[in-house]
Amino acid sequence: EDELKQTLTNRKVVLMMVGAAWILRLLVAAFLYRDLLDPARDYWHFAWEVGQVARSIALHQGFGSPLHGWTGPTAMLPPIYPYLLAIVFRVCGLCSGLSAFTILAINGLFSALTCIPIFYITKRALGFGMAKSAGWMWVFYPFAIYFSAGRVWDYALTALLLALCFWATQSLHQKIKLRLWVRYGALWGVTALVNPSVLATFPFLLAIATFRARWQHMKWRKSCLCAVLAMIFVITPWMARNYSKMHVFAPIRDNFWMEFWVGNTGDTSDLVPNWAHPSSSAVEMEKFQTEGEIAYISHKKASSLDFLRKHPGLFLQLCIRRMGYYWTGIWSFQSAYLNSEPTALPNILLCTVLSVLMLRGIFHWWRSDQDSAIYYVVMIVFFPFVYYVTHPLMDYRHPIEPQIVILVTVGWHSFKSSWNARQVKLVRSSE
Repeated sequence: EDELKQTLTNRKVVLMMVGAAWILRLLVAAFLYRDLLDPARDYWHFAWEVGQVARSIALHQGFGSPLHGWTGPTAMLPPIYPYLLAIVFRVCGLCSGLSAFTILAINGLFSALTCIPIFYITKRALGFGMAKSAGWMWVFYPFAIYFSAGRVWDYALTALLLALCFWATQSLHQKIKLRLWVRYGALWGVTALVNPSVLATFPFLLAIATFRARWQHMKWRKSCLCAVLAMIFVITPWMARNYSKMHVFAPIRDNFWMEFWVGNTGDTSDLVPNWAHPSSSAVEMEKFQTEGEIAYISHKKASSLDFLRKHPGLFLQLCIRRMGYYWTGIWSFQSAYLNSEPTALPNILLCTVLSVLMLRGIFHWWRSDQDSAIYYVVMIVFFPFVYYVTHPLMDYRHPIEPQIVILVTVGWHSFKSSWNARQVKLVRSSE
């Protein structure tokens, strides 16, 4: 009876979180959706590359043209979110106000549903009280609100799916039936087709689950193999499509070297200099159109490798700066940069405070329960690596924001406990 009562309480609390989060995001979307309707550059700011590809799909021109004008098939993006946006375009109109609000409402729902894995992940390791705190923090978390209710991209969906993968990992070693490991791998495959950057954490999380299954004398080799094969099976059709259309091996997307070059030109005036990316440079866009996607990216790969050979020290410095930016928002204090980024200073304050609390949370947790904390170490160490070597933007860390929120919650409670203990000690010493 007590267990049933607790289950009902959990569901009630989670339902309230999800409802409050979605309502809040819908209200914000109602104010922000008009920002997407700027017709400049053929509605480029509606959803950038995703919007261009989705429009191409909606107009029955296939999965292509990610930048400006018709440039043929592309493998610069994974498939799921562009197809989702294409459905919205077909139902609600191309780049219309209704389409804008609809896709932001869907993003808001994905973000709101992320309260569910956050609550149960935290409850599993830390109990009901901490789970409530983490869930409600996500409801009002500024980045979760803005990146779901103000931007059309895969951020919210990726965060939800990766949180589900993360949740499933923590009990995977207890699963005896192979079909559950197959489902786990398939979930990772679907998540990768939304945002392949998540695969940076897949082998490490699977390794933890596999080692723990081995300790419990389960069929760990077969279980691990089933999960990997299921993940590969899910992404194989898209791999085959890319090979068929692009005539190169591009497992999910092909633009790594283009993004690497953009972040490693030697120009440190901005994270992504406008002159370097074809989406913002007429010169680079003309090259992209003339050479074609594969040849253009191949040339950028050659330029990138040449940069690495000639400037290894500068590359290392840039990686360190990008790492700092990823966790603090600090890139430059030069007036030209700050004028181009009016929210830079408040963003620095917020990111730095969150990162300090996150680090306090992970250190506190590691000292008391390494078995639970190791999952979070994997996420914050391995997920950002590709952005350290290419270029980070604040939205690029959103897929691991649910884990960050949980760690921030732990860090905040640790800080409060230490503060209260000091106050009690001072009172007693004064007596």
